[in-house]
Amino acid sequence: MSALTRCLQEEASAISTAAERLSSEQVEAAIQLLERCADRKAKLVITGVGKSGIVARKIAATFSSIGLMALYLNPLDALHGDLGVVAPEDVCLILSNSGETTELLEVLPHLKRRGTGRIAIVGRADSSLGRGSNVVLEANVDREVCPLNLAPTASTAVAMAIGDALAAVWMERRGISPADFALNHPAGSLGKQLTMTAADLMVPVSKLHPLQPETSLLDVISGLTRDGIGTSWVEDPTSPGSLLGILTDGDLRRALENHNTRTWSTLTAGELMTADPITVRSDVLVVKALEQMENNNRSKAISVLPVVGENKQLMGLLHLHVLVQAGLA
Repeated sequence: MSALTRCLQEEASAISTAAERLSSEQVEAAIQLLERCADRKAKLVITGVGKSGIVARKIAATFSSIGLMALYLNPLDALHGDLGVVAPEDVCLILSNSGETTELLEVLPHLKRRGTGRIAIVGRADSSLGRGSNVVLEANVDREVCPLNLAPTASTAVAMAIGDALAAVWMERRGISPADFALNHPAGSLGKQLTMTAADLMVPVSKLHPLQPETSLLDVISGLTRDGIGTSWVEDPTSPGSLLGILTDGDLRRALENHNTRTWSTLTAGELMTADPITVRSDVLVVKALEQMENNNRSKAISVLPVVGENKQLMGLLHLHVLVQAGLA
């Protein structure tokens, strides 16, 4: 066994042991405080010093990402004005391995005075911070992974794991869905899949030039080139702005293959187009639009979907290439 593997196993063992030591009553009380915080639209304020402060920042980021407003509060700054961010209805999560961190002990009475709920993740439940909190989650470790038993290693891993577990259980209790999660991750792949609609990625109709059914082959080629997406739409002459069909580079190639060269000069957009194409509404998620492109029951692949409104009014064109560029295909 390598030294690295041994250290990882020791940290895993420390987390497992801490899980067994946790009081189920205290865990439930902590979750109830977090739920109350969410119900009141209040904040979760997380504080710690040194390595515990770094863990506190990570836990705050996790809770913020799943929908509970959370922030890290530097205890030294708190004593010099930043305590103003803490409201009585908030909940404060306090991290300290010793449970005797001076800066945190100086902040504690001010939190009590405000009536702010206090959850302590500490190495000793009977520590000063533990006794001064409403809920105590014991994060004691037998020793640090550090060979000198000095550098915070196993203790920070346990505190981080407890914070992550609190977040995960809170998500379960609140019924947080992938869509809820995506709201706070709009730039990620999941966020795009669950928030972006056809309207967000389509080429708007204002940038497209319609063809008429009688448009000649030469003008069709010119139109396909002009819009720069290899697709044009054919307008219904009886209903201006309504979609009659679409015409792609592929439609043009297939039509020319199927017609004698002597008749090419007589071909029109109405003869070349795909009539009654598959369409989507503007509020359809782009992932659903992509499924329609991939799982259609037509013989040819679909690379463009018209986006339509009422009475087949064209709103824009959704192109597969754009979905690829957005990382959705």
